[in-house]
Amino acid sequence: MKTIILMAMATSMLASPAVAQGGASGVRTYIQAGRLLADPASGRVDTNKTIVVEGGKVLEIRDGFVGEGKVIDLRDGFVLPGFIDSHVHLTSQSGPDSRLDGVTKSTTAQAFDGIVYAKRTVRAGFTTVADLGSDPEAINALRDAIAQKKVVGPRILAAGVVAAHGGHGDVHGYRQEILDLFRPTTLCSGADDCARAVRQAVQQGADVIKTASTGGVMSDTAAGLGQQMSDAELASIVETAHRLGRKVAAHAHGTDGVNAALRAGVDSVEHGTYLDAESIRLFKAKGSYLVPTLLAGDTVTRQAETADWMPATVRAKARIVGPLMIDAVRRARAAGVNMAFGTDSGVSAHGDNGREFALMVQAGLPPIDAIRAATIWAAAHVGLDQEIGSISTGKAADIIAVKADPLRDIRALETMAFVMKGGDVVRALDD
Repeated sequence: MKTIILMAMATSMLASPAVAQGGASGVRTYIQAGRLLADPASGRVDTNKTIVVEGGKVLEIRDGFVGEGKVIDLRDGFVLPGFIDSHVHLTSQSGPDSRLDGVTKSTTAQAFDGIVYAKRTVRAGFTTVADLGSDPEAINALRDAIAQKKVVGPRILAAGVVAAHGGHGDVHGYRQEILDLFRPTTLCSGADDCARAVRQAVQQGADVIKTASTGGVMSDTAAGLGQQMSDAELASIVETAHRLGRKVAAHAHGTDGVNAALRAGVDSVEHGTYLDAESIRLFKAKGSYLVPTLLAGDTVTRQAETADWMPATVRAKARIVGPLMIDAVRRARAAGVNMAFGTDSGVSAHGDNGREFALMVQAGLPPIDAIRAATIWAAAHVGLDQEIGSISTGKAADIIAVKADPLRDIRALETMAFVMKGGDVVRALDD
């Protein structure tokens, strides 16, 4: 705890030169937008508008280019709401040192890494993220430091991970004494123990609960990708989390684990690689969201052929899973399954989150639906649709701009020209 406090004190100096404070009460900022997709729900693109921002929120949208004092000229840009990534891991990034980092980096060191990755993420246009698996002390400290404007980054919903002993979410690939030392306290076996683990995660500060109903690609164990948590354990996790006002995101690849998680009532399935017709029926019956993470699948498939640091157990799973994820999304979207944007960044490089859009379009989503998945649909999924997801009066001034029309070329969203989060400019036009 002491080290985290010292980290927050030291990093308080990092925010001031990186953020232009435009959200102060009583100070108005006028953003002149040449083209504006204020509300992705309609898909309508307006021209020649001015967004008035005050106190970190959108005050109004006026016709024409108006304003005095602080004016931001985006007359040549395409302006959209800030994006939401519903699945990231901000305090780490896969690479040759990943396994060593797991047992050598302190929570403070992880939080400092998170400062770097959070800044890259928000500058890429992602003003809100759900972090689904970082060390609780590190991610909660980072979440709070960003909220207090001590450091620059997206607003964070931080998950507590509740998973099975020996399953995805546990520690693998080390000597037993190392496993025992680094094993998370919110692992569980049996329904009652899983209820305990959820309560403990919430006590530790979790905004959302993540569980893992199946094996995982990046777990260094040859345990497969099928169901690992029992139906009773999953039901207990969902029931307890919902009683405590927390949503549940379920990592799931195998068909049996996808369907078990959906029957238990999870709010989202992350990945969903082997979903089938019954999965689609359950998604629609339960109103659950699919968070595809196509970028993670694409990344690990490529790494399996080139990264000599990837363990053999991981490589074998990566070669199989990546190519299947595009087809799963294509079938789900054609059937009308709820979908929210998520990348699993940390598997892929932080700041490259926008590459997910092109993969979603490749999977059959029209560009406007890919954008909806990262704005209004994701806002509803994370329960913040009254605060973010569109550029609307009273909502947070999360405003981004690109140079080209993403409805014509979705890859325009991979390069930001301007980013404002909560009224603060975190990426200026000349930056």
